[in-house]
Amino acid sequence: MRSYALLVHPSANRVYADASVSLTVAELGVLASTRLEGRLGEASPTRIAGVPYLAFDGDLTAADLILIGDVSTAMALFERGGEMLRPVELSRRDRFDDDLLTILKYPGKTNEVFTKLLLNVTVWSGREREAPLRILDPMCGRGTTLNQVLMNGWHAAGVDVDDRDFDTYAAFLRKWLKDKRLKHSVEINPLRREGARLGRRFHAEVGATKEEWKAGRALNVDVANTDTVHTRAVHQAASFDAVVTDAPYGVQHGSRSGGRLARSPLDLLREAVPVWAEVLRPGGAMGIAWNVRVAARDEALGILAGAGLEPLDAGPYRALEHRVDHAIQRDVLVARKPRPTPV
Repeated sequence: MRSYALLVHPSANRVYADASVSLTVAELGVLASTRLEGRLGEASPTRIAGVPYLAFDGDLTAADLILIGDVSTAMALFERGGEMLRPVELSRRDRFDDDLLTILKYPGKTNEVFTKLLLNVTVWSGREREAPLRILDPMCGRGTTLNQVLMNGWHAAGVDVDDRDFDTYAAFLRKWLKDKRLKHSVEINPLRREGARLGRRFHAEVGATKEEWKAGRALNVDVANTDTVHTRAVHQAASFDAVVTDAPYGVQHGSRSGGRLARSPLDLLREAVPVWAEVLRPGGAMGIAWNVRVAARDEALGILAGAGLEPLDAGPYRALEHRVDHAIQRDVLVARKPRPTPV
């Protein structure tokens, strides 16, 4: 095996920066135990000439280096040889300019670096499938996760009950696509099922290149402005490779029950997780960012298990908890949908 040193990108968010090294160690741990099992050693913090790095050993292929380049905080990778560091090229998956992730700013926006970590650990925990993947954020807000999915060159789908968030995201993506002069089509239509109006639906098709657009290989972005418990009415069963969402932390949440907005995050998950599990493909994974001050980890994992999912609750999955502010201590819950047992 060769020895490597990963330079971690400094976060502009001071609180997240304090946790970024330990979170990256956990993120690499998930990668090592899933996609790179046996080819990536345990990562540990180190300092070289006073600069902090993460050191690890690995027997990495070119395809493996793409996955290392996907790590949320990866800035640069070096191979270590004695006192020398040799730069190793990291092939980035990014299909679009990074302002897709950074232009839209608003109070309560999830940190883009954490969003990428959440997406990574969820996708890596599921069965490996041929790209482009289909990813659902069933409480998508103003689309931070959707934009990261699109950046990866995958199909993005979201559901959100908030009219203002829906309008903001639709207007942003329409303008961004136009400003970038990308081949695309955009439409907003009423969302109806069995004669009942559930809300509205935004649909965009995007060509990362002119050649892909002409070849019919456009990426899809689909957002339903409706209650998240209606997800199954919007999407077919077993149609997504991963379900990824940052659960609400405050008082107001993304599910309406009996015409009123649900107040308890746990009640929201009890009602919504079984629906989300239906649209997840066997072998796919569900990842939820969660405020442990709202409910204990074990209680939340119990909801995932009750929906027929297999919680992943050992090793690096237990090392993703971190502070956001005085009221929010965020953790990540990951569970996999079992594949059918052969008869």
